[in-house]
Amino acid sequence: MGEVPSQESPIRLKGQLLIADPSLRDGVFNRSVVLIAEHTTREGAFGLVLNQPSGRSVGDFLRDEEFAPLARIAVHVGGPVAREHLTFAAFWWNDDRGLRFATRITAPDAINHSQNSGTLVRAFVGYSGWSGGQLEGELRHHSWIPVKPSSRLLAQTHDESLWGETLRSISPYHRILAESSNDPFLN
Repeated sequence: MGEVPSQESPIRLKGQLLIADPSLRDGVFNRSVVLIAEHTTREGAFGLVLNQPSGRSVGDFLRDEEFAPLARIAVHVGGPVAREHLTFAAFWWNDDRGLRFATRITAPDAINHSQNSGTLVRAFVGYSGWSGGQLEGELRHHSWIPVKPSSRLLAQTHDESLWGETLRSISPYHRILAESSNDPFLN
């Protein structure tokens, strides 16, 4: 599990997953798993929610023949920012370097990546963004649980079940959190 930063310590979140704390019930971030694709304390962070499928596919949006190889790719809600834009990302596992990814790629690049064995291509509407220092503040307030992605990530279902599966894998305490009711008054 990643460390929660002190006020002074720099953190590096690029390539990590942020698991929403059960107390974070803010719309798209409720029980979300976010891949942080870019991060600096000064500039902020860019990420994609991995487990919010929209129920739509690329073919619902892009009907031209040139996009036919992407037609069946699921579209996910990447976050609350710029939801009017459709973007693509590719994810693959490297045994030496862990999870690798290319975000904000073009449709032709997505088609090329989709032809690589072991590469997962996703489409996203919107993204998750934080201004400089904002994400660090949220981490200090325990809104997120940072973890390194495991090699199982690409084989897992990227829907609401991903949150619980990822949280359970951290520790026995986190297993209890994952299995508790979404409504604490029902416990």
